[in-house]
Amino acid sequence: MLWPKAPGKMAESDTETNMRIDGLSSPELISAEAYKRQNVHWTPEWLTRLFVDTRFDKGRQSPPAKLGALGGLQVGLARDRRDIKRLQKLRYEIFYGHGRAIGNLATLLTRRDKDHFDRICDHLMIVDSTRRQWAGGSLIIGTYRLLRQDVAEKHGGFYSAREFDISGMLQRHAGLRFLELGRSCVLPAYRSKRAIKLLWRGVWSYVREHRIDVMIGCASFEGTDVGQLRRPLSFLHHFAQAPEPWRAGARPLRRVEMNMMARSEIDVRGAWRELPPLIKGYLRVGAFVGDGAVIDPQFGTTDVLIVLPVAAISNRYISHFGGAMQRDVAA
Repeated sequence: MLWPKAPGKMAESDTETNMRIDGLSSPELISAEAYKRQNVHWTPEWLTRLFVDTRFDKGRQSPPAKLGALGGLQVGLARDRRDIKRLQKLRYEIFYGHGRAIGNLATLLTRRDKDHFDRICDHLMIVDSTRRQWAGGSLIIGTYRLLRQDVAEKHGGFYSAREFDISGMLQRHAGLRFLELGRSCVLPAYRSKRAIKLLWRGVWSYVREHRIDVMIGCASFEGTDVGQLRRPLSFLHHFAQAPEPWRAGARPLRRVEMNMMARSEIDVRGAWRELPPLIKGYLRVGAFVGDGAVIDPQFGTTDVLIVLPVAAISNRYISHFGGAMQRDVAA
C-alpha cells in the first residue's frame, strides 16, 4: 500500500517529495483508531540499453488515459514509452536532484530513474494541461507506479519483497488481489492537497477497475540514522503495527528494530509531527505498518512496510478521494 521516493517507495519528507495530505483529519484521533483496527553496476550491457532506450518516439504525444481532473490538472495512465521516459526524468529530478539518492553511471548519464519494474508496471501520471514541456505534451508534475499481483507473480514478485518478507501475508490472503504502490513523487511547486487528492483519485479508479483488495508498498523516512528516528519508529510499532493476519516483517539481514522506546515513554503528539506526510496520510485512511524497518543506503532512507486493506478505508475518505464513486471491492 501505498507518497511516493525511491525504488518502490512511497515516501518522503516535508522538504522533499512532501506529499501533503495533512489536515484531512485530526492527528490526535489517529493513534487510537489505528490501535482499535488491529482487531479486525551496471554491467557492460547497460550501454546497449542506453542507446536503445533514449531514442524518442516520433510524432505528437498522446494525452494520458484520463481518470480525473481538477482545474488544469489531469490524472491518467501513461500510454507509451515516451510517457514512461518523461516520468523517469521526473523521478530522477526529485529523487536525485532534490533527494539523497546515489546513482550509478547509467543513471547519471541518462538522468532517468529507472529499473526493470518499469516495464511491467502501470504508471499513474498527473499533467498540468496549461503548461508545456520541451519534449512536447503537457508538463508532467507527479507520478505513482502500480504493480498488480498477477503481473508481479509472472515477473519475479513485488519490489517490496526485496526488503520485507511478504510471502506469509500473501499466502494467508490467497483469495485477495494485491496492488503494490511505489515510486511516487510530485514536483515541489505542485505539492498541494489538490494534486494529492487527484493522485489518490487516480489510484482509487485503478483499484476499482482491477477489483483490488489490498494495497502494499514501502514508505520512507529521510535519513539512515535510526537513533534520530527512535520516537516516530517506536510510535508506529506501538500504535500502528499490523495485526497478525496482515503482518509482514523486515528481512532478517536488513532488519532495523522499531521498538526503541516503551509505549508509555512516547510523546504521541511529538511523534506524530515527526512522521513523513506520506505515512501520516496512510495512517489516516486506515493503513497498518509492518514489523521492523529497513535502511536503503542507495536512497538514503529508512523504510517501513505499509499494508492497506481496501475494506479498512473509511467511507469518508472514499468519498473525499473518489467523489461519487461507490465502494466495490471484496471485504
